[in-house]
Amino acid sequence: MRPTAKFSLSFGLVTIPVAAYNATDTAASVSFVRIHTADGGRVRNQPVCSLEGTEVSPEEIGRGYRTADDTIVPLTDDDLDALPLPTARTLTILAFVAGGDIDPLQIGKGYYLGADGPAAAKPYALLRDAMERHRRVGLGKIALHGRETLAMIRPVEDVLVMQVLLWPHQIRPMTGVLPEREVKVAADEVRAAETLMDSFGGLSEQDVHDHYREALEEIVAAKLAHREPEFEAGEEPPAGRVMDLMAALQDSVRAAKRARGEIDEAAETDGSGNGRPADRTATRTVARKTASGKTAAAGKTAQRKPAKATAAGTGTAKAGATAGKKTSAAAKGSGAQKAAGTARKATAAKRATGRGRKAG
Repeated sequence: MRPTAKFSLSFGLVTIPVAAYNATDTAASVSFVRIHTADGGRVRNQPVCSLEGTEVSPEEIGRGYRTADDTIVPLTDDDLDALPLPTARTLTILAFVAGGDIDPLQIGKGYYLGADGPAAAKPYALLRDAMERHRRVGLGKIALHGRETLAMIRPVEDVLVMQVLLWPHQIRPMTGVLPEREVKVAADEVRAAETLMDSFGGLSEQDVHDHYREALEEIVAAKLAHREPEFEAGEEPPAGRVMDLMAALQDSVRAAKRARGEIDEAAETDGSGNGRPADRTATRTVARKTASGKTAAAGKTAQRKPAKATAAGTGTAKAGATAGKKTSAAAKGSGAQKAAGTARKATAAKRATGRGRKAG
């Protein structure tokens, strides 16, 4: 690798000449070029002078500073080198802090720092080992590419790494990002979320693999070969809005364990093994079916056992009905006899009255 910059790393009275190398490779990421859709020709960005309207070569391009009233002031490399900045050639470590004190939002591009020359090897190793044992990172300022920036120095394995940091004023405020109303989360939901976090485990090689780039390369190869792209079938991500947060957390824990082979899928499918059911709905269905089966069986048994008692009860009821009929008939006969006697007495009275009138 070729160094992008050379400067000195100042650690108290110890000065360490270092060379900075790009730690990241943006060329390895997926990138596209702009084309003319009509004929597939490349559409290029060409530097053109706004006054002359002609293309400008890279050798003729310099720097300019635009003021508040849009005035452009040309600046040369000599002008920038003349800046009274101690950070122009030296990164002076100003403080050592814990790595957790650095806001991740501030962390920018990374550089490997290598010892520049044999004399820099020992102080380089001294600073690296001391920071490793003390578990601290160094903070300082350095001017890179014509700009002064904050920088963090930290040991990574056997190498010192410099991370460019954004200035605090470059971090936007969070106004308007938080929910408009306060959201209350129950303690059992937090515990369920923690259980889900514990079930994730560590990252695998597949997790940090660029599958998007592979798929894109397959599409390009298929187009060149005039064939359909071939992709492995993957699981569809869950869709829809989560309505039951606790159920979603519990189901997620089971899915994570199932992916690591901690749950027997066969037991989940039929519910007959020792594994947990696939979901609570299936569990409830099995429970309802079992309860219904027990109730039906108990009903059939109850119908078989009191059969004799039912027959006896039926005979008793028939006897009671017959006795009731006899009693009713007797009651009717007695009433008829009383009515007949009353009618005879009334007839006799009328006859006696008639005789009395004739005699008079």
